[in-house]
Amino acid sequence: MTIWYYKYMRYLGIDYGTKRVGIAISDEDGNMAFPYKIIPNNMELVDSIHNICGTEEISAIVLGESHDLSGKPNKVMGSIEEFKRNIEAELEIPVYFEKEFMTTIEARGRMGKEVNNAKKVKKGEQAQADSSAAALILQRYLDRKNINNL
Repeated sequence: MTIWYYKYMRYLGIDYGTKRVGIAISDEDGNMAFPYKIIPNNMELVDSIHNICGTEEISAIVLGESHDLSGKPNKVMGSIEEFKRNIEAELEIPVYFEKEFMTTIEARGRMGKEVNNAKKVKKGEQAQADSSAAALILQRYLDRKNINNL
């Protein structure tokens, strides 16, 4: 007799920013990513991520890896790497990088907003774009992972 075990894999996607952090979560099967929320980048950031991971039963985290147009790490990448180390020290779940090139601009474009000038985007709309950008980062990772598992 064969016994089938179904263990779902829910992922958390993070679009790290110096002022606020966009959060996305996947469905229980780890196939689709959805914008979840925006949290401030402050002293409670790692605790907030820890609480979300517990509440939503997160199995792994996908963190946006930030590079400039030439493909080199940009100025925020050092903070992202430090944030990754802090999350890994606090949580006992894997943290993966996924390139986040142009995800915020793509998210604003999908919202039908001005894509070339962030100053023309209202603060609330920009925050919404952050969680949508996190969903794009997470979806890229899930698509690549799921294709490789076929």
